[in-house]
Amino acid sequence: MNSAAADDDFLADALPAFVSEAVEQITGIEALLLQLEDRPDDRELLAALFRCAHTVKGSAGIFGLEAVVAFTHHVETLLDRLREGQVQLTPALSTLLLQCNDQIRALVDAAGSTAPPAGADTRADLVTQLQAAAGTGGAMPAAGAAPLAAAATAAAAAPGAGPWHVSVRFGPETFRNGMDPLTVLGYLATIGRIEGLVCDGDAIPELDAIDPEACHLGFEFGLETAEPRERIEAAFAFVRDDLQLRLIAPGASPQAYIDLIDSMPQTPRLGEILVASGAITREQLDRALQQQAAAAAAGAPPRLGEILEDDHGLHPQVVAAALNKQQSVREAVPPAPSEEQRYIRVQADRLDSVINLLGELVIAGAGAQLLARQSRQRPLMEANAQIGRLIEEIRNGTLHLRMVPIGETFARFRRVVRDTAAELGKEVAFEIVGGDTELDKSMVDRIADPLMHLVRNALDHGLETPAQRQAAGKPAQGRLTLAACHESGSIIIRISDDGRGIDVDKVLARAWERGLVEPGVRPGEDAIHRLIFEPGFSTAEKVTNLSGRGVGMDVVRRNIEALRGAVTIHSEPGAGSTIEIRLPLTLAIIDGFLVGVGHSRFILPLDAVVEVIENRPTANTVDARGRSLVELRGQVLPVASLRRLYMLDTPEPARTSVVVVRARSGTFGILVDQLLGQHQTVIKPLGKMLRSLRGMAGSSILGNGEVALIFDVNSLADLANAPTRSPPLKAETGRSGQPTFEGQAS
Repeated sequence: MNSAAADDDFLADALPAFVSEAVEQITGIEALLLQLEDRPDDRELLAALFRCAHTVKGSAGIFGLEAVVAFTHHVETLLDRLREGQVQLTPALSTLLLQCNDQIRALVDAAGSTAPPAGADTRADLVTQLQAAAGTGGAMPAAGAAPLAAAATAAAAAPGAGPWHVSVRFGPETFRNGMDPLTVLGYLATIGRIEGLVCDGDAIPELDAIDPEACHLGFEFGLETAEPRERIEAAFAFVRDDLQLRLIAPGASPQAYIDLIDSMPQTPRLGEILVASGAITREQLDRALQQQAAAAAAGAPPRLGEILEDDHGLHPQVVAAALNKQQSVREAVPPAPSEEQRYIRVQADRLDSVINLLGELVIAGAGAQLLARQSRQRPLMEANAQIGRLIEEIRNGTLHLRMVPIGETFARFRRVVRDTAAELGKEVAFEIVGGDTELDKSMVDRIADPLMHLVRNALDHGLETPAQRQAAGKPAQGRLTLAACHESGSIIIRISDDGRGIDVDKVLARAWERGLVEPGVRPGEDAIHRLIFEPGFSTAEKVTNLSGRGVGMDVVRRNIEALRGAVTIHSEPGAGSTIEIRLPLTLAIIDGFLVGVGHSRFILPLDAVVEVIENRPTANTVDARGRSLVELRGQVLPVASLRRLYMLDTPEPARTSVVVVRARSGTFGILVDQLLGQHQTVIKPLGKMLRSLRGMAGSSILGNGEVALIFDVNSLADLANAPTRSPPLKAETGRSGQPTFEGQAS
């Protein structure tokens, strides 16, 4: 295989990584633009915005994606003027940049395709708007600019143009970003004449230490041109963040050269320092060295600096600065290289495979610990305990790799809220709360679509127009909040608005009309709210591109239930609505609390367990729903019996224990026979036969091979609190005097 084919194969293999990184930068551009709408003069945000666009353009240049490079260049030009304060960011300009960012995303998505990217006319129109906004009509230099020597003969400086001194050091990432320093020099040669070009060889490492992909080039040269400073600096716009550039204007003061010498790389030779700074030319240095050599032959060699001062008119302060630089180089100790934080990208399926193997390791470790306890050999038990601790540390570290802040997903909706509110003619303030709440990456990916439906629904149905809000005595600007938190082992996401709320009468009338509720029957308010999630249900008077077809909320419910979650609605007419999504534990491995009821084993999420009341005598107090009641520090605690809820046909012991757990509806107790302690739990999905079993989040395999069911504490609380079907639930006395439930709650 020839080198060209090998390069093509390398680029093809690396292209997916570029697309992934570019999408991150594009997402960052969108997020920064939306933040800047509230703080248009924030220099740090503007600088970060420019860096994102610059990174996309530079990375695209490596892969030869000329369409991305050409279009992003115009965006970058405008962003550079924004960063320098030459242009003010306005809402109209922000909209233009968001549209351009969408086009960059489309071009990146089309990377690797042989077909030309669509939307050329749209991009051409955007380029015109970008140039008008930036106040420039110039185009970027061509990628294949003429070589330096040929370009130098193509254009000469205008009559009377003075020489500029240009000092440039390209950064190590220049080549990796797809930039060629000679192309920059070639472009400069088209606007003037380059003379006295010197390459800084001292910046190049030894051959055995050089990185072939890193750039170590630096140049000092004179540029005779009539162009202004801005035109010269524009030649370096592509690599502005990856270089050190100094320009000394014609006729500059000695202080300009002194400052340049102080900022130069370390060079031990005085003459090279002065030539590199542009204080003297190479010809002047050669003549001075010849003079010094001739004087040395005569027996009285003067110093080089004295010759340059006396015979070539060099300012003494410049010579002194160069001598100080030379001395500092001799005394300098090479600094230790700084340790950079390193990242590595790993395919998701490989990480999932490792986590699956880790789950099997946890199960095997639990089995080994069980055998060690049965053997009653203390050294073996201690060794297994140490292995168990190491497995737990590995588990925590590995699972943390899949955790990502949900704020990244929430931030995507800033654009959705902005564009949808503008389309609907509404003013909306969007707020994110709890963005640092971490979720498993697989859950984040699957919850994005339901959140999109709910956010758009809140904007369309929930929030009023400014005129309607003012008529109702509210501020013209509505508020939409996305919040997330962890609670009792569950993940809660809330979408809240301060809009009109849900008109239950209107919902009920539509339900009567569609036959979802028997005409004349009025269910409870919660039941009416749940009607919104029925397939095809909509209260919209007309179909729009946002709503009215009755598809969306039922999809939301199905997707959330597919994650074994639940969605509820809380609404107050005129004050707004809150949609709450409660998701069960979805990590592959959790800390659990193992309990036994008869021959059955159950696992409670450890973070939902508040305390344990051991060896309680059977209670004889029963509430209206047939639950046991116990006294806990002066408070009455309802206690649900797993034996009654799941109709476990095993005799009840004389003394039982109560596990106190916390759910969204409050604290309650669970009556169990045995307390088997903390247990590392590998979550396995329930099979088709048990998938509809209420109150369960999954199953797990114990060390002895038995299967234990994992509780979803909130669903268990709802099940225990649900009214039973007829005949009404009443208390009866079991074998041990414990009140039991007649019938099965469902």
